[in-house]
Amino acid sequence: MDTIHQSLHLLWNELSGVLSSTLTRLVVAAILGGIIGLERQLRHKPAGLRTNMFICFGAAMFTVLSRQLAGTEADSARIAAQIIPGIGFIGAGSILHSRGSVTGLTTAATLFVVASVGMAVGGGLYLTACFATAIILIALALLGRLERTYALRTALTTYEVTGRNVDSMLREVNRILNEEKLTMQRVHLASADPDFRLVFAVDCEREEQNVFSLRLHESNVFAAVTPLATTEHE
Repeated sequence: MDTIHQSLHLLWNELSGVLSSTLTRLVVAAILGGIIGLERQLRHKPAGLRTNMFICFGAAMFTVLSRQLAGTEADSARIAAQIIPGIGFIGAGSILHSRGSVTGLTTAATLFVVASVGMAVGGGLYLTACFATAIILIALALLGRLERTYALRTALTTYEVTGRNVDSMLREVNRILNEEKLTMQRVHLASADPDFRLVFAVDCEREEQNVFSLRLHESNVFAAVTPLATTEHE
């Protein structure tokens, strides 16, 4: 009886240790992923609090499971390695979301490194995961602020110009674009009685956008010039 009791006690202690370690890793992964996701959520990015938390938690979960379910150390590494292409697929979706423009690169890169944080936590590397989280937050907050302060980011601005003559409007827009060394994207032409409406987008830095917009407003060819929307690249 004493032998059975001791065996059960040892088994319970071992299970408690395993469960405690696993639960701790998952909780830490959720917290670190949530911290990064909160920063993204406050900036109104597509991948916010829940997305980053789930990715970090999931990466940690797969890492823990790969160690516990794999028969050998090689199998364990093989299972965990499949996290990388999976996160790459999600990141590609965040880039393609903006219909061909290259917005969302920072979001995709953030998801990639958040998954690595989850893998580090799942492997028990808490210090590495916390250090990586701090670096990610500094890069997102501080470097992003520097980019905005010094106008280092480009933005895709959509304009609408109206006028009576389509050919004159197109020639004038192309003339200004050529002089400013810019290109026109997403061109759409529609008839709006009595004027024609030309909608197009220009991708450039903030200072170049200001100059281009001023040139459009100074032209006598257009009856009206209206900036419709601006999408800042990450």
